Amino acid sequence: MKFINKLVAVVLSCMIMVAVAGCGGAGDKASSTNGNAAKSSGKKIGVAMPTQSSQRWIQDGKNMKEKLEKLNYIVDLQYAEDDVQAQVSQIENMITGGANCLVIAAIDSNALVNVLAQAKANNIPVIAYDRLLMDTDSVSYYATFDNKGVGTAIGKYIEEKMGLKEGKGPYNIEFFAGSPDDNNAHFLNTGMFEVLKPYLDKGQLVCVSGQTDFDKICTLRWSQETAQKRMEDILSGYYSTGKNLDIVVSPFDGISYGISAALEGAGYKVGQKWPLITGQDAELMAAKNIISGKQSMSIFKDTRLLADKCVKMVQSVLEGGQPEINDTKSYNNNKKVVPSYLCTPVPVDKGNLQKELIDSGYYKEADLQ
Repeated sequence: MKFINKLVAVVLSCMIMVAVAGCGGAGDKASSTNGNAAKSSGKKIGVAMPTQSSQRWIQDGKNMKEKLEKLNYIVDLQYAEDDVQAQVSQIENMITGGANCLVIAAIDSNALVNVLAQAKANNIPVIAYDRLLMDTDSVSYYATFDNKGVGTAIGKYIEEKMGLKEGKGPYNIEFFAGSPDDNNAHFLNTGMFEVLKPYLDKGQLVCVSGQTDFDKICTLRWSQETAQKRMEDILSGYYSTGKNLDIVVSPFDGISYGISAALEGAGYKVGQKWPLITGQDAELMAAKNIISGKQSMSIFKDTRLLADKCVKMVQSVLEGGQPEINDTKSYNNNKKVVPSYLCTPVPVDKGNLQKELIDSGYYKEADLQ
């Protein structure tokens, strides 16, 4: 009987050891494969986006949320629909709700100075997303595209397609800029004019309206409707006597849609002295317009890449690491130079649309039918 009892005890002991070993093995495996998720589990990230009226911001928010949730962060994604006070309230609620980090694409960053000070007082790191947060020392990092590079790319596209280096012209041109409260608009405008101003000075480019100063050509909130009304006024005021408009510099696809609508209203037809029209963001509608000839090009800013870089910034900040940075000089917000990661923009037209937008998986071919 003693022998049987000993045998049972040995068997039970072995079973317990196997079970413990099995549990330990599973735990080790989970730790090795989900270490990052374990570190981030339970931490809350507030993501403040400006509007859902633009496809690109919808994609930005979706990409950010998906990538953060894969790391087990709790994500509070809010859109303010271009209402400045609504965005202030949303960020205040994120702070009082216990956010561990804020990612902010501002509508008007000057309106956020006080609420960002609240974030700093609560030791909440802030990452500016694609729009620099101005006049505050409460921002830690900035994830964006090379905004001056966007303007340079637009200028160089016009330079090449219109043969300006070869002395061709004169061409009639009109200029549109982005929102005056968005620092990106100023960088873009600077890059574009650095390329095109010499041709204005030589007379190869002629701005018939004479409107080239930023305060004359800016478009509050990047509004399609505002751009359409201004284009209508330019066409009726300066092109009603038979002059043809050859080029329109647009800094954003939404603005390009308004420009195109005004041109159609004035009797312009695609394929019949239709002007070269630029854009930015490579929205789905813009891609369709490029295929049809209504828009000449757009600057492709792969929001998947930008979201990935920003998520890695969040993770590094919350885990006490150093995020990847490739610019420590360009973005002075009047309080500090904000360490930044700049992604590279890509000009897209009919020639490379298939490669950049479809083959890369950004859009499906069926989306463009």
